[in-house]
Amino acid sequence: MSFFSIDGVVPVVAPSAYVHPSAILIGDVVVGPNCYVGPLASLRGDFSRIEMRTGSNVQDGCVLHGFPGHDTLVEENGHIGHGAILHSCTVRRGALVGMNSVVMDDADIGEEAFVAANSFVRAGMKIAPRTLVGGTPAKLMRALGAQELAWKQVATESYQHLTERCLATMREVSPLIALDSGRPSLRVPHVRPLLETPRS
Repeated sequence: MSFFSIDGVVPVVAPSAYVHPSAILIGDVVVGPNCYVGPLASLRGDFSRIEMRTGSNVQDGCVLHGFPGHDTLVEENGHIGHGAILHSCTVRRGALVGMNSVVMDDADIGEEAFVAANSFVRAGMKIAPRTLVGGTPAKLMRALGAQELAWKQVATESYQHLTERCLATMREVSPLIALDSGRPSLRVPHVRPLLETPRS
């Protein structure tokens, strides 16, 4: 695991959280219960606190950092997609930040709001709860429907289950040199892509 202290401040990871061995946590980082931190994520608390609250996830290749005095917070059940960058911002309870999006200083992503993939949320932007924003710069697109919010809840729960699976079964191994005839298939709860989710 890649955990580093700075100025005597050591990262904190709850026992029920999973942090991939290739992720890097530096300094004032707090990872709460049932959280997931994916491969190659960088949570760099060398200027201010980075905090993930219960059940949130930060996926592969994400970067979380901040300016002094401006913490970066992902509240309960926050969902941060692959490759996203969060800088001194707040992602409220149940919100989703899409893949490769950038959320800048003092932005506030409201409860259960969605930031579309590849969006740029400018510094100080306040996003209303249960709305969808997208684009560069991000603009309000519309309110979210009940089915989209339900889809997001299932997607976040799938990462909470992944946390449990990783803690229980993930091990570093050497690869096989050929496909074996008895190879098992992964059986995990089905999560439909958002494009297949009807809008209400």
